[in-house]
Amino acid sequence: MDLDGVDPKRIPRHVACVMDGNGRWATKQGLPRTEGHRAGEEALFDASCGALDLGLEYLTVYAFSTENWRRPPAEVRFLLNVIADQLLTRRRDELHQMGVKIRFIGRRDWRVPRWVVKRMDEAARLTENNRALTLTVAFNYGGRAEIVDAVKAIASSGLAPSKIDERTIRRHLYAPDVPDPDLVIRTSGEFRVSNFLLWELAYSELVFTDVLWPDFRREHLFDAVREFQARDRRYGKTGSRHDDGIPS
Repeated sequence: MDLDGVDPKRIPRHVACVMDGNGRWATKQGLPRTEGHRAGEEALFDASCGALDLGLEYLTVYAFSTENWRRPPAEVRFLLNVIADQLLTRRRDELHQMGVKIRFIGRRDWRVPRWVVKRMDEAARLTENNRALTLTVAFNYGGRAEIVDAVKAIASSGLAPSKIDERTIRRHLYAPDVPDPDLVIRTSGEFRVSNFLLWELAYSELVFTDVLWPDFRREHLFDAVREFQARDRRYGKTGSRHDDGIPS
């Protein structure tokens, strides 16, 4: 574990990851795309261990998007099995022993098999009292869908439009008790957020890495935190290194 150069007094509370590159990793290895998803599970476990090493409070990962249902049916089935059989069964007990609380955000609509929902609920119940780290798995999740669902809930409540503000919307998001991510990491050399935490990442620092997700390890997480700590977070204010008054 190499934490040299990481300031323990400036650790982000919440880091979020877009876990991208499983398919490309498998192709480079001459393997079926599905094997990339299997390898990605090991990366997630090691990154979670790294989050514990750093003392993060929250780690949120993008496991399955609302758009992923468009993939070939065989790949979708394999993805569901990897999430349910490995993360929610084998790794669940290991994470529980380390004090990790597992939560899920996203829609639980007709597309999600009941057996997957059952495994999700079992993992959440088993780990609900853990406090070392909250690992939030975004499953059947989309940032636009989250905002739509929040607006629907507010409209159903009968609240007058004049009473609706940002705090109102925040209270109706999937995990209103979780702070916005300080840092969002995207792997595989892509430079986009792909409908992930659209409301929550308004002031997040973004770090993009060429590392494909199956190769991602805690050392890469530490590197991203070092980059985060080197930045000047101003939230629209004038900072020590910028005094031109341009919003940031």
